[in-house]
Amino acid sequence: MIEVTTRLAGEHDAELIAEMSRISFYETFAGDNTKEDMELFMNEQFSKAALMKEVEEGDGIFIIASVADEPCGYARMRLTNKENILAGINAIEIARIYAMPSAIGKGIGTALMKQCIRIAEDEKKSVIWLGVWERNERAIAFYKRWGFEKFSEHSFLLGRDLQTDWLMKRSVDLS
Repeated sequence: MIEVTTRLAGEHDAELIAEMSRISFYETFAGDNTKEDMELFMNEQFSKAALMKEVEEGDGIFIIASVADEPCGYARMRLTNKENILAGINAIEIARIYAMPSAIGKGIGTALMKQCIRIAEDEKKSVIWLGVWERNERAIAFYKRWGFEKFSEHSFLLGRDLQTDWLMKRSVDLS
């Protein structure tokens, strides 16, 4: 088994995270969306500058996963709750959990998920949740293996295509 290490990211990792975001998102979703919608989304909402700003402004927790000191993926967590359906629940969100295409299936997602759950426990959150495109069967199966269950849906605009994300959650063991 490949040894995957994780570490918390800082502002100095902004460019790296932005680059990994763009590559992994495009490679994962380009085949299922039009070129026009992908370009519009990548240029307007997923630009390198916008992604770097997310890291630099400190809106959340970023974790980088590496193999042999080579960054292979990352996760972004948000402490703030943006879904009304979770109002009043002590929750933390996994906003992104991405592995570079060449690293999928090598334990990157597992290492990142373990760290996300540890952070949820450390932050004394009772629920950890995420959104996943309803057509991303590989990711949905991964989350189900970790005990996540669908509890709702919301809309996600990719370019001009209004898509549906499943909202999935699981309890955090605080014992």
